[in-house]
Amino acid sequence: MQGMIMHHAQAVEMTALIESSTQNKELRLLGARISHSQSEEIKFMKRWLEARGEPTEMPMPKMSGMDMPGMDMSKQPMLMPGMLTPKQMDALRKAKGAEFDHLFLTGMIQHHSGALIMVQDLFDTAGAGQDAELFNFTTDVDSGQRAEIRIMQNMLGEKPR
Repeated sequence: MQGMIMHHAQAVEMTALIESSTQNKELRLLGARISHSQSEEIKFMKRWLEARGEPTEMPMPKMSGMDMPGMDMSKQPMLMPGMLTPKQMDALRKAKGAEFDHLFLTGMIQHHSGALIMVQDLFDTAGAGQDAELFNFTTDVDSGQRAEIRIMQNMLGEKPR
């Protein structure tokens, strides 16, 4: 859940770039839908964790002996599956118009595909899907993101996989 909160936060950050980067109405509508659903899911995940006395942020692993001069590990975010790299996010921030549309769609497909991996990893962990509330939530995330991937593939003119 902590990892998925961080993952969803990047999707919200990506959708926030739409307003100033494209006039594509279809992309703007999709971005609003993604932003809304991911923001609501972040609220759910935080409530779920808080109700169980768990932190809502991922603990930063201590890397003793790994400290290298000039390397501030706190500024090196751990990437969850599918998350865009800092370089990809920078390219998205700088892009405009059709270039932005393409980078956004391909990046969000990558991002959503990573969320599907995270859901599958959860279900592959013995006992992890036992909580009915969690099972329903992750099943909804899975189906919603699969549907959005198909929409984005259509927008790119790709054949669904």
